[in-house]
Amino acid sequence: MSQSKKTTSELGPETLSDRLRSSLTYGEEDNGVEVNKPDFRELDLGSPLSLFRTRTGGRLSATSTATTTTSSSSSSSGSISGRMSTGPNLNIPKKPDSNPKSYSGELSVVSSASTARNAKPGHRRSHSSGSHSVVYTGTGSVSSPTGNVLPTGNICPPGRSLKTGMVSRPTKTDVLRSGAGNYGHGSIMRGGIASKSIADIGPTRDSGRKMGVCNSNDPEELKRMGNENYKKGQFAEALSFYEKAIAISPRNAPYHCNRAAALMGLKRLAEAVRECEEAIRLDPEYARAHHRLGSLLLSLGQVENAQKQFCFPGHQPDPIEVQKLQSVEKHLIKCTDSRRVGDWRSTLREVDAAIVSGADASPQLCACRAESLLKLHQLDDAFLALPNISKSELRTISQFQSKIFGMPFEAYLFFVRTQIELARGRFDSALATIEQARQIDPQNAEISILLDNVRLVGRARVRGNDLFKSERFTEACSAYGEGLRLDPLNPVLYCNRAACWFKLGQWEQSVDDCNQALRIQPNYMKALLRKAASNSKQLERWSEALRDYELLRNELPDDKEVAESLFHVQVALKKSRGEDVYNMKFGGEIESVLGLEQFRAEISSSGASVVHFEVCSNVQCKHMSPFLETLCIRYPSINFLKVDIEERPAIANAENVRIVPTIKIYRKGIRVKEMVCPSPEILESSVRHYSI
Repeated sequence: MSQSKKTTSELGPETLSDRLRSSLTYGEEDNGVEVNKPDFRELDLGSPLSLFRTRTGGRLSATSTATTTTSSSSSSSGSISGRMSTGPNLNIPKKPDSNPKSYSGELSVVSSASTARNAKPGHRRSHSSGSHSVVYTGTGSVSSPTGNVLPTGNICPPGRSLKTGMVSRPTKTDVLRSGAGNYGHGSIMRGGIASKSIADIGPTRDSGRKMGVCNSNDPEELKRMGNENYKKGQFAEALSFYEKAIAISPRNAPYHCNRAAALMGLKRLAEAVRECEEAIRLDPEYARAHHRLGSLLLSLGQVENAQKQFCFPGHQPDPIEVQKLQSVEKHLIKCTDSRRVGDWRSTLREVDAAIVSGADASPQLCACRAESLLKLHQLDDAFLALPNISKSELRTISQFQSKIFGMPFEAYLFFVRTQIELARGRFDSALATIEQARQIDPQNAEISILLDNVRLVGRARVRGNDLFKSERFTEACSAYGEGLRLDPLNPVLYCNRAACWFKLGQWEQSVDDCNQALRIQPNYMKALLRKAASNSKQLERWSEALRDYELLRNELPDDKEVAESLFHVQVALKKSRGEDVYNMKFGGEIESVLGLEQFRAEISSSGASVVHFEVCSNVQCKHMSPFLETLCIRYPSINFLKVDIEERPAIANAENVRIVPTIKIYRKGIRVKEMVCPSPEILESSVRHYSI
């Protein structure tokens, strides 16, 4: 057996929450096409349908994202925490109030009572010097600057200087021209200085701030600009300013801590963790960095490590964070117990509760959620829940995480991915993935058992395919059954065995196996096709077959073979009910009507007729025609006609058509619906209604 291995170098985009799936998603060979291809293309289903192309489509990312707010933790999509302790709830000692180091201008993305008490409020740097002039030329009053700040207007007579501290709020204003302004602002010009506009003066330091432009080499000014952008939610711009400040002063802990806050806003949590660690390395007593790192670790589901950061010596823990820690730990312990006994519903419930409690960016919980959904026969949802995490982020998270469910964190991700790939019929990829998990933890019993099963299931599938190609259908059934005993959640093996039952004339068994495959993977087109073929051609269960083909048509609306099979089932169902099916034919193209007699004959035939009254030169009619051609394929039981009212005025007069495009629907010669310039949605809805 060939083993196409994929490395973790294929792992996905930058953000943790948006990347919770690509390193553990299926490789490029999917290409958006259903991977559960038949193992034998020459299989004859005994139906008018050949093996048709599958629908292409992108996969959703269902991942949740981490949000940074002014609360003490960031949020993201779910999934499992750090090492799960089975001991009692967290016992966090109360520390006496202390006065941890605080820095001016540092960002706070956590807000709690204890943090507010322990950290000094940040302050903005005051610009106590500055002689640049701003001339106010408008009307109205402008309030003066606060004390101890030099005013920006030229209000001193020549030869006199203004000293710091002499500024106070004036009680009267100077009025020049029609404008009024308090001292320090406004159009107050003395000593023969001519009035100029702001544009004449050029950009100043203050105007640069307003424009968001900063060319300063002062790291404190860069930090201040970063803070302003952060408060506006402009995290990328804030990050740029913080990085410039760090480049100038790389050993400043608050700069790194602020950069972590911006990275959290951008959902780059692993990088934020590294920045918090750097800030703590530079200043081990930096309370805000410890608190921010604790919030990140809690969000990632690493309870024990988060507790260490919240309760570092000399810092009193936040009661809100303590409550979150205890809640997450409680649900993780219950999750571990439920998984151990195979209670997957309880496991899923506890995983979701842990996410809601605060571990909302945990790839471990994402992986556990995916495993639970797979065991509950929800393969598509399990695939969407797979975490997508890059190699660098995986290394960052793994350094905190020891083990989960008895295996290393990275090995568990590969363990879950293997199960999902196996269920989707990607046998070679599943084998390569579980071998990666085995390399990480060669002694783990769960990994060893799954590795053996993957090998045996793959061999059973290959043997069944070979026997089927040799037309030894009974033996092929046994081979596929052997694989299903090892992997009872494999829809591909059920679908392949259904093909064997079909060849053996065991229609009921074929339908049963198709139903099993569809129960695990509801949108499995191959299984739906085989079920429809058995229900229609062999069992003559026209109502069941009609439902199957309508589902296929919804998934493949423009597939002509599906449309033709649906048409034949519709005709058979009408015939079984005693309805008139005379002269019913499969559609596929719009028929031009050449005369009044032909028109009356066509609309009087069995089934519904849709007539497009048009003028070939009319723009709206030209736009309508391609859509009607599409409807011909989608609704083959409908008879589609077109009448050019300029060339066939007799038909237009008989039907009283004056406006084009006009669509009329007839049944047995009676008009049942008339639409003038309908939208595509209304037109298709009406056609669908009368196609039944």
